Amino acid sequence: MTVGGRAVGRDFVLIAGPCAVETEERTIRTARLVKEAGAHMLRGGAYKPRASPRDFQGLGEEGLRILAAAKAETGLPIVTEVMDARHIEAVAACADVLQVGSRNMQNFTLLRELGRIRKPVLLKRGMSATLAEWLSAAEYVLDGGNEDVILCERGIRTFETATRNTLDLAIVPAAMAVSPLPVIVDPSHATGRAALVKPMSLAAAAAGADGLLIEVHPDPALAASDRGQQVTPEEFAAIARAVLSLVAWLASPEGAGA
Repeated sequence: MTVGGRAVGRDFVLIAGPCAVETEERTIRTARLVKEAGAHMLRGGAYKPRASPRDFQGLGEEGLRILAAAKAETGLPIVTEVMDARHIEAVAACADVLQVGSRNMQNFTLLRELGRIRKPVLLKRGMSATLAEWLSAAEYVLDGGNEDVILCERGIRTFETATRNTLDLAIVPAAMAVSPLPVIVDPSHATGRAALVKPMSLAAAAAGADGLLIEVHPDPALAASDRGQQVTPEEFAAIARAVLSLVAWLASPEGAGA
């Protein structure tokens, strides 16, 4: 599949942007900065699945409008989450890639409906899902005729409390060994800690991931959600430089033999 001129699964892809769309000015500013730093797509949540109904739930259709404005301004393809089958038409009108969050990985009604559209679907691994369950969820989309599915490892729930989740990097080559689907990694949700995003991004690239999904906010302390895991645009630029350099080296004759 090709998104914004990048062949996902062949070309390494950097997807970056805020956890949640908050304001038009802030979203467009972030889009400009991540594009300058090397991002290939813009992520941002218009609809937010939150553990508490009292937490920020996203701007909904207004958030989609803001994402469309950011795309018009920067040309970056949009990756955003769809939570409900009733929202697919509206989200698909804005998004170039429709994301299914970990909580919805086994929302089979939603997955079947996404199989009927002809836009890529980014399927996050459920927080307690096995590889077999994850791939079975992808089959719900594939069976509908939509062959453009991207798998995303975002950490699983374990006994460890030092990080938000436990990043399972072994699942990257394991999934690639049994499935032709591209696999990317979300180090932001996997760790929940901005300081860990860079080392885990490099580790994901070294493990053979096809791309990264990274949360970026111009002022994380003021973010409406996930403040602790969002990196600044400057930090993202450093991550992008390091990761793209590593990816280029791994593709070189010297790196291929490492």
